[in-house]
Amino acid sequence: MINAQKIEDIAKQVTDSIPAGLKEFANEMEDKTKVVLQRKLSQLDVVTREEFDVQTQVLIKTRAKLTELEAKVAELEAKFNAE
Repeated sequence: MINAQKIEDIAKQVTDSIPAGLKEFANEMEDKTKVVLQRKLSQLDVVTREEFDVQTQVLIKTRAKLTELEAKVAELEAKFNAE
């Protein structure tokens, strides 16, 4: 669900912006940043790409069925009104 590489990249960007003399501090900051980002991202109400794709396919099928049913209702209404 959470892209670990993206978290690594963000944490690295944060630590790379710190002066070279503070590398030990930067390493601690990188570790803490990873922990905070992982915790906050896990709290988001998101779905995986796979879940999203599955729901997209369900929606496509549902729309097709709805269109089919609308046509059927229109056909039945036409027959009923003709009588």
